[in-house]
Amino acid sequence: MTRIADLADWACDARPGPADIELARRALVDTVAVTLAAVDEPVAGWTAGSEAALRWAAVGHVLDFDDVHLPSTSHVSVVCTAAALAAGGGAREYLAAAGVMARLGAALGWEHYRAGWHATCTADDPAAAVAAGLALGLDAGGLARALALSVPAAGGVQRAFGTGAKSLQVGFAAAAGVRAAHLAAAGASADPTALDQWFGLVGGAGPVQLDGPLVPEGLAIKLHPCCYALQRPISAARALPPAPAEEVSRIHVRTPAVALQPLIHDRPRTGLEGKFSLQYAVAAALLDGFPGAASFTDPAVDRPEAQRLVRCVEVEAEPGGTGILAGDVLIRRERAGGTVDEARLDVPDGHPLRPPTDDDLARKVTDCVGVDRAAEVLALDWPGAAALLHRVLPGGAVG
Repeated sequence: MTRIADLADWACDARPGPADIELARRALVDTVAVTLAAVDEPVAGWTAGSEAALRWAAVGHVLDFDDVHLPSTSHVSVVCTAAALAAGGGAREYLAAAGVMARLGAALGWEHYRAGWHATCTADDPAAAVAAGLALGLDAGGLARALALSVPAAGGVQRAFGTGAKSLQVGFAAAAGVRAAHLAAAGASADPTALDQWFGLVGGAGPVQLDGPLVPEGLAIKLHPCCYALQRPISAARALPPAPAEEVSRIHVRTPAVALQPLIHDRPRTGLEGKFSLQYAVAAALLDGFPGAASFTDPAVDRPEAQRLVRCVEVEAEPGGTGILAGDVLIRRERAGGTVDEARLDVPDGHPLRPPTDDDLARKVTDCVGVDRAAEVLALDWPGAAALLHRVLPGGAVG
């Protein structure tokens, strides 16, 4: 059988258990919270009148605060939640799509990501087609056609990182997947081997693993609104003893080179660039204690004290490993007078091995939406989430 047929059959047969439903609940709450936190960002205006899936995925991703599936290096929930909700689906549709995205992204592998692809977008489009296709009632054959029809839009590149194009290309792919499902539901034909050809062209080596939990290895919840590759160095920097920033003379960061793959802005000047800067993330952790949304604005990144600390950071990139959490990170801070402080970390808080508590999630939601709306978001179900997003970020019809 072809990979596309395997994925379509697997998605149609997926039956969530209690642990899967709980994962979907947390993903829904987390994704809606980070989407609402971004309603005043420029991308919300740029996408006004666009399809719901495009708008919700783009706005939900722009703060880079949405969850991550580490084996696939992809932002699963912002895509699969937007597509499921836009098509009238719920937890089952989300979970089947998340499972397809996780498996397809993991099969594409680290080499795909290291080559410069934005894995969220390459695995995003077929996953969105699954979410919408199941919500529209497609059987395995129809779902296979929807997957094939999703192929032309399945792609995105890392040079978009630090610009508005990053979140927009996520939205483009999500919306294309939903359109593919609607076309398949209308009877559009497609060759079911198209996904296999595309998979080879973008460097996939496979095979796609269909066993295990619906979302293999779970999802990592971000506690800071920036690239996941920065969660670990921020946590390590926060573990250093308090010290006045003006006393810092040198900061040495040792980390595997592969953990630097998406961190392409060494001297950031904007908030979006700061979300992909190791130097700024360490500076923000030392200055702000717990970097939040206010740490990743243009004025925050351009603070003289932040720019001074950015220039103090030296990075030692070690060879070996795969993935943005390969090995560990060591941060050594030197202060005037000769005092040296060190912190080392392998897994940050929010990782599936160190999952956030209910209090952690509540704090994040409150930071995103405010005290008055936090209880509403924490209690959302799928129909309620769709109604809320339609009200706050209305989207156009499928094009």
